[in-house]
Amino acid sequence: MFKTIGLLKRKQGMSTDEFRSYYEEKHRVIGEKYLKGRAEKYMRRFLTPYPNPLTGETVEPEYDVVLEIWYSDKAAFKETGAVLASGEAAKEIAEDEEKLFDRSKNRFFFVEEVESDLNS
Repeated sequence: MFKTIGLLKRKQGMSTDEFRSYYEEKHRVIGEKYLKGRAEKYMRRFLTPYPNPLTGETVEPEYDVVLEIWYSDKAAFKETGAVLASGEAAKEIAEDEEKLFDRSKNRFFFVEEVESDLNS
């Protein structure tokens, strides 16, 4: 498996609830449109603000969602990348991202997973 991870920040002025709602109701659908049949798994892990145990003040995470996309191999990733960078797909995705993300803060990584067997 080949995996990519994105750390994504919501657009300034957008609440956490607004961000999550828009992402799941609209942006996710666009992602699925282009990932379906190409990626193996598409997951969003939303980060939650939490109270600082010492001060009680709400701590805002640096990012709002951890995006994970698994591919069968690097070739499938490259093929999907070519589709996502193509005219209509690139335009649709970029226009929607402008409504949702602070794109200057988003970061993406390639991941090689190594898992420990804790049952032995």
